[in-house]
Amino acid sequence: MGNIKKLPDAEFEIMKVVWENEPPITSAIVMDKLGNRRKWTAPTVLTLLRRLVERGFLKTEKIGKERTYYPLISKEAYLESETKNFMKQYHKNSFLSFVNTLYNTNQPTEEELNELLKWAKERRE
Repeated sequence: MGNIKKLPDAEFEIMKVVWENEPPITSAIVMDKLGNRRKWTAPTVLTLLRRLVERGFLKTEKIGKERTYYPLISKEAYLESETKNFMKQYHKNSFLSFVNTLYNTNQPTEEELNELLKWAKERRE
């Protein structure tokens, strides 16, 4: 899949709408799910969708007067790429550093710790 580029926040928000809805996606769907809440105009949404096509995140087809969009990169692939970059940049690829930071900023409950231990043990088997 190659190196996936980080998306600006507004484009990532649009991709979340794309990933959460069954393709094809239209600008009307994006406006309904996100644009109106963000107070974006239709031209703004169309510009963001066009940028996502240019960046290789979406493909587009024109059906009649309506332009439709399909994801080319899955949510899982994008999150995996972003997580790898984050771990490398901020934690020198140290899982322990990452978990320690999480623990210090948002201490888990006893139940969450038990779930984490269970998860870790299952991965080792």
